[in-house]
Amino acid sequence: MSHIFDIFTPEKETKRIEEFLNEILKKYKFKGAVIGVSGGVDSAVVLALLVRTIGKERVKALILPERDSSKASTNDAKLVCEHFGVKYEIKSITSALRGLGVYSLFPPALFIPEKIKTAYAKNRWYRYKDPYVMDLKNEGDELFLKGIAYYRSKHRVRMCKLYFEAEKLGYCVVGTTNKTETKLGLYVKWGDDSVDIEPIKHLYKVHVYELAKYLNVPEKIIKKSPTPDLVPGVTDEEVFGLTYSEIDEILMKLDDGIELNDEKANRVKKLMELAKFRELKSLGIEDVR
Repeated sequence: MSHIFDIFTPEKETKRIEEFLNEILKKYKFKGAVIGVSGGVDSAVVLALLVRTIGKERVKALILPERDSSKASTNDAKLVCEHFGVKYEIKSITSALRGLGVYSLFPPALFIPEKIKTAYAKNRWYRYKDPYVMDLKNEGDELFLKGIAYYRSKHRVRMCKLYFEAEKLGYCVVGTTNKTETKLGLYVKWGDDSVDIEPIKHLYKVHVYELAKYLNVPEKIIKKSPTPDLVPGVTDEEVFGLTYSEIDEILMKLDDGIELNDEKANRVKKLMELAKFRELKSLGIEDVR
């Protein structure tokens, strides 16, 4: 049956993912799972799935803020963990980032209200014609490239921390990337993509939202605008230039071989092409034999 006419059933999909998680944990003899909880809907859904599958006692949740993190995001992450009865630890990665020299690129804005800092960061992002395309291409002026290095390092340090905690316990690291993000490149190489298990990587964002409702994720988390942690105040949909419902409708039609050539579809296809190129670049190091 054609993919776009398939009926997505949260109950059926939840059972399928639970079976997958059980199979992988048993196959590779993982004692439990570690997950980074961000306060967003993706990590909330994965946390809920883990609790249903292996029980909250075998799930270690980490909240990993740093100097520039929003207090609201940390509070939302705590809300999710408490909602599902999972014990969590808040571990700041500020010292690690400072030790790497990351914060030397952009000095702190102490005592400046968060609204002003957000407005400044957004203005800096939108000074470029199409910053997300530049990001995927690793192109731009000196200021833009510094920004890329700045935000990507945070994802990579977080992943190091997740593996450090997981390996001490014999646990696996569970990812929270969805299919829409993967296809359009909204993840950090050697960051978000470096995990042991990806339970929702086959699901479009619209399906993640359906699962969130079925799994009783707090309404506040479902309603908040997803952010890519690129620039404070900039949402995923602003980065893409399209809404998730628009993107996923296009992606599902393209998956079914339906030819689309309107402006929105061409935008999606362009981002997919750039994301694929970046993925191929990351597969290995070229050398002279």
